[in-house]
Amino acid sequence: MFWTFLTSTIKFSTLFLYGSVGETITEKSGHLNLGIPGIMCLGAIGGCYGVRSYIDSLGSLSQMSGFAVVVVGIICAFLFAALGGMIFSFFTVTLRCNQNITGLTITTFGVALNSLMLSKLDTRGFYEAGRLFAKGIVDANTTDGLVKVLFSQSALVYIAIATAIITAIVIKRTRVGLNLRAVGENPATADAAGISVGKYRYLATLIGSGIAGLGGLFFIMDFLTGNIEYGIDTYGWLAVALVIFTIWKPNWAILGSIIFAALYRMPIYLNIGQMEREIIKMLPYIVTVLVLIITSIFGRKSVQPPAALGTTYFREER
Repeated sequence: MFWTFLTSTIKFSTLFLYGSVGETITEKSGHLNLGIPGIMCLGAIGGCYGVRSYIDSLGSLSQMSGFAVVVVGIICAFLFAALGGMIFSFFTVTLRCNQNITGLTITTFGVALNSLMLSKLDTRGFYEAGRLFAKGIVDANTTDGLVKVLFSQSALVYIAIATAIITAIVIKRTRVGLNLRAVGENPATADAAGISVGKYRYLATLIGSGIAGLGGLFFIMDFLTGNIEYGIDTYGWLAVALVIFTIWKPNWAILGSIIFAALYRMPIYLNIGQMEREIIKMLPYIVTVLVLIITSIFGRKSVQPPAALGTTYFREER
């Protein structure tokens, strides 16, 4: 049971990891995008409709390629979610609207659109496609516990981990990352140094939204093997909370997402009442609040959010 729980936890953590890494990239530019839950819904819509189009192009389900269906799903989910990021950036960068209100509006829009669009979607062949999404290097029923944990995970799980590591390296070790952090810390200074604040905020939000959208695709097509009946927005808020929990470090999000997933999945494996189950599910939020309090008390720069987070940049006030 322990190995089954650990395998399931790592798999479920991928949902939080995509959302958290995507939002971290966005917030490093100074954008606070509370539209992440809605954008993850947009990713689910784009990915599912992409898979539907791929299935319709086949003569029969036996012709379905695991590689092709996953690639098509990833591309469509990324582009559709990035479109949500484009809308957010247009309102907050070009029109200079309030970031909080814009983000909450996109969440409301994305959740509603997800419910509407997926309810009308033909899901024939989705279970077969979902099994291909969820396929690991070794069979999930293997008796070797460690092998099961490490090698029975799907491609989207490994892609999520690689994305978090690469993002951490880019932000910390490259010139692009340095410019991105400069924009998030002091956009006026960055602008004076010749860095395009608008361009970096646009690109960070588009890329971050696209990555977050892969979490929506993963949840529907991989974790639920094509079942579209469950919503994603609740988990999107946990992904936003995870950004604070990991103090804006995408590589830390790997462990943080596993902790969040473990707390959320634990009640399934425990013989406890419904009230106790709900209390355990609340723990990620409580832990996040505690981390926020502790980091505020210590006040170290390395554990603080970007200084310009959530603020609109007016170049004429520089």
